[in-house]
Amino acid sequence: MTHTTRRILVTGSADGLGRAAAQSLLSAGHEVVVHVRNQKRAADIGPLLDQGAGIVVGDFADRDAVRRIAAELNAAQPLHAVIHNAGVWSGPAVMPVNIIAPYLLTALLPAPRRLVYLSSGSHFGGHPHSSLAGIDWRGEHAGSYADSKLFVTALAAAVARLRPGVMSNAVDPGWVPTRMGGPNAPDDLELGHRTQEWLASSDDPQALTSGGYWYHRQRQEPHEAVHDHVFQDRLLHALAHETGVHL
Repeated sequence: MTHTTRRILVTGSADGLGRAAAQSLLSAGHEVVVHVRNQKRAADIGPLLDQGAGIVVGDFADRDAVRRIAAELNAAQPLHAVIHNAGVWSGPAVMPVNIIAPYLLTALLPAPRRLVYLSSGSHFGGHPHSSLAGIDWRGEHAGSYADSKLFVTALAAAVARLRPGVMSNAVDPGWVPTRMGGPNAPDDLELGHRTQEWLASSDDPQALTSGGYWYHRQRQEPHEAVHDHVFQDRLLHALAHETGVHL
């Protein structure tokens, strides 16, 4: 890992992969801003705060909270990188948390030069809907996890295409034994957070690339829709229309 100190936001860092990434980056000497959903969760990450982590608090299912967090971050020291780790597996918060929140943060935080979006192998089961008009972006009903991960993987590729000065990548961390993944998940928890840390902080030539879909530091081919510019543009248009914020 590089010795250049970076200021890195890790969303959803109360537990699981987000907490592991935040802890590892802090231990490597980076400045880390952690994000938790509410004050109760903030109490759970005392050890990270004791190590000097900054903190932002807000529920990513609430768009106004995401906007407030973006304003707070823009008023502070500039971020070098964001690891868009926060995610939910099921229920009505799937679309708001897994795609609306990272889209809003991407649009509202102009400073970071490195963006890492947490994807999943489940994204291969997502549907690149011919019309995105019918998607329940607001979480009135339970959302499709696979669709949300296809959308966020396509968002990462679109940002790489449209912001040439930004390194934007998606990472499949594997099915790891976190609270979300369950105790019997077969993948390696340690390997599950290393790739996103590396992309957010390293000066390795491979880490200084953009538009990749990564699994354990290896570039993979994502769902064919991910690099389809027409699909990317439809998705960005739908997200801009839905949020009133353009990328």
